[in-house]
Amino acid sequence: MRRAVCPGSFDPVTNGHLDIIGRASRLFDEVIVGVLVNQSKQGLFTVEERIKMLREVTSSYDNVRVESFRGLLVDFCRDQQASVLIKGLRAVSDFDYELQMAQMNMGLAGVETLFMPTNPLYSFLSSSLVKDVAKWGGDISAHVPDLVREQLQTRLRP
Repeated sequence: MRRAVCPGSFDPVTNGHLDIIGRASRLFDEVIVGVLVNQSKQGLFTVEERIKMLREVTSSYDNVRVESFRGLLVDFCRDQQASVLIKGLRAVSDFDYELQMAQMNMGLAGVETLFMPTNPLYSFLSSSLVKDVAKWGGDISAHVPDLVREQLQTRLRP
């Protein structure tokens, strides 16, 4: 079985993330969306809330499942019996950092990294930017699923 992991914090999930997940789901038998538990970072949404949103917005994909992980990504890959990571690249600046991570993951555990260029519609999009726009009442409807937009509006409403 060809199994891949699509990791991230997904705080919150954006249409850019979903584009990468959907495209990966066509290439692999199973895609595991790995939600990073980072104790040193305070997210807007809890890990449980992010997992719930991701499960809802990826429910149309029969071969996608969502799990949380902490620690080294390569250990999560090993636990999930996945030998490939899927990473979306928005710009050259993403590549510099992601290449270093890919080489480290290959060296640590032989985990391959597949880079997918982001759809140009989402090349500027990040969870941080979406949260900032939502915080100030901007329209984010083109950038996140409706469920996420509603959750952001509720969470950020003064």
